Amino acid sequence: MQCNSVATMLGAYLDGELLPDQTAVIQEHLGGCIQCSSEIAEMARLQRSLRSARGHFAPSAEFRRKVQKQMSSPKRRSWLIWSMPVGVAFATILLTALVWTGHARRSAAFAELADLHVNALSSTNLVDVVSTDRHTVKPWFQGKIPFSFNLPEFSGTDYTLVGGRMVYFHQQPGAQLIVSMHQHKISVLIFQRSVDLGRAFSEPAGVDRGTSFGIEGWQSQQLRFVIVSDADPAGIDNLARLLKLANE
Repeated sequence: MQCNSVATMLGAYLDGELLPDQTAVIQEHLGGCIQCSSEIAEMARLQRSLRSARGHFAPSAEFRRKVQKQMSSPKRRSWLIWSMPVGVAFATILLTALVWTGHARRSAAFAELADLHVNALSSTNLVDVVSTDRHTVKPWFQGKIPFSFNLPEFSGTDYTLVGGRMVYFHQQPGAQLIVSMHQHKISVLIFQRSVDLGRAFSEPAGVDRGTSFGIEGWQSQQLRFVIVSDADPAGIDNLARLLKLANE
């Protein structure tokens, strides 16, 4: 497929609107075309930025009603904040700032993790070690990362191990495993548990909808696992269950 034809379908591919056979063709093209893979990576970043801005700055219905009420009634000054005790007012402002800072840090961390997934899919080399055998992929990471992990047996499941590659998140080395489920590619990111990663984002429960991809994460022993994919939530949950059982 020529780049001109692919360019007209990248938006639909990113939104998951293509048929399975079309998706497979686009993924094959992206694996060998640097120009198109760079373009879709930039589209994914822009999409996340727009979604984040829309959620942060879109006025709520309650805010609209207040503005309309103020415009139709005599102007009055509200002294609510000044009538509050200084300590209570300060505590309220501080709590709001802490909540917002935590949310912003968590959103930024998820965006970085989603970028690792997009970068892998758009790279000419999807993985550094190509193998469906967990006993080949796991040993490849020995000496490259300062921890070890276990992989489940995917035989008889809907998942197929494609391979793995090294990645870095917040200057820490980690493993990125690529798992295939039908027409979908799933990234399993594994890092050593640390205070810095703990500050980066709170423990995500279930599938997070704040990014373009489904993201589920958890901690096991001294490791942090994160799954990133456009697969359906049930597919992500089942893969997470297999990994949890293997690393108990």
